[in-house]
Amino acid sequence: MSRILDQRLLLLVISFSASVQSTKVLSEWKKCGDPECEKAMSRVQATTDYIGPDCRYLNFKTGEEIIVYSKLSRENENLWTGSKGKDFGYFPRDAVKVEEVLIEEEVEVLTKETDFLCLHEDKDTSE
Repeated sequence: MSRILDQRLLLLVISFSASVQSTKVLSEWKKCGDPECEKAMSRVQATTDYIGPDCRYLNFKTGEEIIVYSKLSRENENLWTGSKGKDFGYFPRDAVKVEEVLIEEEVEVLTKETDFLCLHEDKDTSE
């Protein structure tokens, strides 16, 4: 009985630490095409296959097109945010090449805690 309880506690600790990791703030600031980060900034093409470390990241294959909506700034300038079909998430900027710039002037805004939650099928989860 004690062994089962130990295993359950271990699973709970693992689950909790995964939750904390997946809601970690990646940057305090981001650059967008408008103050609400609703305008598409650019269209890019994947130059390599990419699989992200958790559900906040956008997975893609070489050649796929991605629409960029924001770019993390200051602490973590390597991550951009974009969509591919219904999928949305972070990806490294060095995994893509810019095909078309859609806005000329970027606006820097504070990030929100909700920027770093996982989004699955119209439901927020912090996994």
